[in-house]
Amino acid sequence: MEVKYTKHFLNKLEDLFSETEYQLRYEKGSFNSGYCILRNTKMAVVNKYYTTEGKINCLLDILRSIQVDINVLGEKNRKLYLGLSQTAIEL
Repeated sequence: MEVKYTKHFLNKLEDLFSETEYQLRYEKGSFNSGYCILRNTKMAVVNKYYTTEGKINCLLDILRSIQVDINVLGEKNRKLYLGLSQTAIEL
């Protein structure tokens, strides 16, 4: 699957996150990787000052590092997640 660095694709990733156990927040901070995952509270925090491309890259990194139950995802989000997980994404 081709990753497009657009606001529309960012919205798709945010919609995918809304169906996972993890809560997504954009906050200011000096995260070394641009994001922080709080596993005990199932929260992912992304630097809000990042560009659209930076936010997309962070969300893709987070999706690769967490467990996502595809059974709770809607049809469109399931297809998106499976497409992303089967593609080698070069950042």
